[in-house]
Amino acid sequence: MDITSTERRAFLKNLALMSALGFLPTSMVAGLAKKTDMKLGLVTYLWGKDWDVPTIIKNCSAASIFGVELRTEHAHGIEPALSDSERSEVKKKFADSPVKIVGLGTNQQYDFAETDKVKESIKKTAEFIKLSHDIGGSGVKVKPNAFHIGIPHEKTIEQIGRSLNEVGKIAGDYGQKIRLEVHGNETQELPNIKAIMDVADNKAVVVCWNCNDEDLLGGGLEYNFNLVKKRLGDTVHVREMNIGSYPYQDLMALFVKMNYSGWILLECRTDPDDKVSAMIEQRDVFQKMIAKK
Repeated sequence: MDITSTERRAFLKNLALMSALGFLPTSMVAGLAKKTDMKLGLVTYLWGKDWDVPTIIKNCSAASIFGVELRTEHAHGIEPALSDSERSEVKKKFADSPVKIVGLGTNQQYDFAETDKVKESIKKTAEFIKLSHDIGGSGVKVKPNAFHIGIPHEKTIEQIGRSLNEVGKIAGDYGQKIRLEVHGNETQELPNIKAIMDVADNKAVVVCWNCNDEDLLGGGLEYNFNLVKKRLGDTVHVREMNIGSYPYQDLMALFVKMNYSGWILLECRTDPDDKVSAMIEQRDVFQKMIAKK
């Protein structure tokens, strides 16, 4: 039998009251209230940088966080130097667990003033694309990092966009995505990201929203969100969603409204002693946000 939205709200309110009184766990309430297919995951940026793969799986499982973007150059050692057998072993460890590899987070960028550095970064990106494919990931995060003194912004935007098309073609051949993080001095401003994506028209190239204060410039959050909405990929980076002034609730409402079904990935900046408890706290914050009207 169908229920009205009013009846649903009353039902959820009663569930929340039961939870507050100790009759139901908060996570159960949030799960029942969930209206989208968005999923919470982890970027091993600071929370996870010192963990090996078994520890990542164990800690994420304990926190009921079932997706992870593995940062390169961290203790888990997921790098192109891995042999075929080592790649297969990593893939199997995740396949045998409830935790999914969302992809790799790299530091590759294409804004360099030096042509040889751009070519080298494209070459390294290709290596990470194959690595992500081999271990069961679905994409590689890259970034613009800055505009450079003496070089017109338009030239850098064109250069980044063309480089993204080049690595996007390689990614497409491996069934992978190139996830452009909204990042870098000035380059992280959404009109500049849109301009880059206008050049980077390869379908394998998508935007990874990154929750920067610059998202609020100009026309504000929703205006800037809409600039890249059609190019958003399946990953979003967030910081601690209950710390600071960034309007996470408004952002989650925008994602709910568009029926977003990707990964909201914790790329947290603090250094709590108990990171599993910290992840559980963020999971509860996230679930309440996506359940809220």
